[in-house]
Amino acid sequence: MLTVKNIDQYYGSSHTLKGVSMDVKRGECMALLGRNGVGKTTLLKCLMGVENIRSGSISFEDQEISQFKPHMRAALGMAYVPQGREIFARLTVEENILMGMATKSGRQAKQIKEEIYDLFPILKSMLHRRGGDLSGGQQQQLAIARALVAEPKLIIFDEPTEGIQPSIIKDIGRVIRLLRDRGDIAILLCEQYFDFAHELADRFVVLSRGEVVASGDREAMDGDDVKRHLSV
Repeated sequence: MLTVKNIDQYYGSSHTLKGVSMDVKRGECMALLGRNGVGKTTLLKCLMGVENIRSGSISFEDQEISQFKPHMRAALGMAYVPQGREIFARLTVEENILMGMATKSGRQAKQIKEEIYDLFPILKSMLHRRGGDLSGGQQQQLAIARALVAEPKLIIFDEPTEGIQPSIIKDIGRVIRLLRDRGDIAILLCEQYFDFAHELADRFVVLSRGEVVASGDREAMDGDDVKRHLSV
């Protein structure tokens, strides 16, 4: 579904991503792990076209997309749940969700499928509340719902558990597990908490100082070895 080969990225003279390669397959959850400041969010922004890469390639369904703008990648079936949620505070919950359907046209762009409310029942009771009035956990659910209404082929989560209460973390884990088990979507889960990622991911990539320092499937990855790259 997604293939990244030897990408390099710079902020000014700072070499932030160094020859990063990875792939994400349909029907699996890939966890991207690493402590704060190692380049995880930068990598995700490069995948979505928010940041430009200096060299290397990014392919989606065997199509080279390194020069595609973010809206073009979204139209192909890539969805992004950013760190910090970035919901529209002055728009209602319903309006926020509809923003996720910007790549659709006609009736499709105005009709929210009931399965979204099946995943996040709390949102249905808050459709006319402003996004900024929701709690952090509710905003995270809203951000995920906004991504899912686009019916993506790949969904990218940037630290969805950050600053979220435990009950909502369980709900987010439940939704990611359901999406993975459906088998028709690829999931890239960026996390710094190993235990949460280990419950959900089929494979792992660990970043440190902008480089891939470990990768493998769940059975091959030793928890203690991975956690030493996550601890401060």
